Amino acid sequence: MAAGLGLIGLGVMGESLALNAADHGHSVALWNQTAAKAVALAKRADAAGRMHAPATLEEFAAALERPRRILLMIRAGPPVDEMLGRLAPFLARDDVVVDGGNSFFADTERREAALGAQGVFFVGMGVSGGARGARFGPSLMPGGAHAAYERLRPVLESIAARTASGTCVAHVGPGGAGHFAKMVHNGIEYGVMQLIAEIYDLLRRPLGLSSPQAAEVFAEWNHGPMESYLIDVTARVLAVRDPETGLPLVEMILDQAGQKGTGLWTLKSALDLGVPVPTMAAAVDARLMSGLKAERRRASGLLAGGPAAGVASHASGLIQALGGALFAATISVYAQGMSLLRVASLAHRWTVSLREMARIWTGGCIIRARLLESVMRAFDRAAGLENLLLDPDVRGELLAAENAWREAVRLALAHRIPVPALSASLAYFDAYRSAVLPQNLIQAQRDYFGAHGYQRVDRPQADPIHADWDGLRVREVGTESR
Repeated sequence: MAAGLGLIGLGVMGESLALNAADHGHSVALWNQTAAKAVALAKRADAAGRMHAPATLEEFAAALERPRRILLMIRAGPPVDEMLGRLAPFLARDDVVVDGGNSFFADTERREAALGAQGVFFVGMGVSGGARGARFGPSLMPGGAHAAYERLRPVLESIAARTASGTCVAHVGPGGAGHFAKMVHNGIEYGVMQLIAEIYDLLRRPLGLSSPQAAEVFAEWNHGPMESYLIDVTARVLAVRDPETGLPLVEMILDQAGQKGTGLWTLKSALDLGVPVPTMAAAVDARLMSGLKAERRRASGLLAGGPAAGVASHASGLIQALGGALFAATISVYAQGMSLLRVASLAHRWTVSLREMARIWTGGCIIRARLLESVMRAFDRAAGLENLLLDPDVRGELLAAENAWREAVRLALAHRIPVPALSASLAYFDAYRSAVLPQNLIQAQRDYFGAHGYQRVDRPQADPIHADWDGLRVREVGTESR
């Protein structure tokens, strides 16, 4: 019998998705660069006769139902193009090829156009949830043609996570919308992880909590409005002991965080679209700074300065303030991500539903959190909401936490503890609600040295004008700027 799904690439994620699909009654043909791995998986998991491993790509393609459904779970970049080139001769009109890796959305659109000329559908699909999510229910973000999604729907809906809000998969939009959504998801993930790390640092250093004590704090926070996968992971990680030393394992880990590039893509895309995402930028910068370990160690002695503020008491009031700050800053980074996705959807004509994005992120994915229920309600009330901060319920939560937010930043400043994401989130909130910003001075400077022109507050719709700042003469200028 022909297989209903073909899966290429049996790394941790690919293997987990193959097992997930087989568990839900789908027959799966497997192919891997190392053929022995595909054969071994098929033998190990083939009790119900749902998996087999053809020897060649030609045999793999022949073993699939027509039109074919093929999922690629391979490393993003040139390996995807190489595999598509090898697979193309065996594909036919109306076949659907899905890239489930973290590919850049523009590459997805290029590949979609190339395969489209052959009559083959290409779908870029974000997959989130790590290995466990892939095995037992991920959040899936497929983009591309809606007809292709309908072909994939039975498989995707069966393997995706489920919550009270529904199955955690939806057609995100045409073209590269699915991979763009996954990129934004990862940008939010970067921001939230950095925020949690900064709050952990404040609990640890000025408040003097041990890692196990901090674990208890995060565990308690996870039972309230801040409940989320990342808060839960933090509580679990902080409670683990190193079997070699007996110390908290987290304290034996070098303070250098890696990254695979999706955070940087998010920043570049935001810059291209003119959307501010300062928390995500701070999170990427923090990882880059962490890589300067040798320099930081040397600078810690050379730039020590005078005595810092004394250790603060870890009274429940301060811990509560840090919790409020973390909650408010997390809202801020979700608002930045949703704003980026909204602007990208408009620019690319993707018609992405922000409400649906919040819904499919409520389960399976890394940024799943109770907060997403508030995000869903916000876009239920106003589908065209320009910014999450403008929703009345969200606004109320932020204003209620504002004093705690500021207290956390003050605590960090007093103790010389860097909190780039926490302070960037607060600055974003303050800037967005400021009717007047000091950029009038910047525009005046640009006009002074570059004759770029400016617009008057009493005639904002009029053509830009230029002042002869030394002679106080004013004339109209063109609209070119830099």
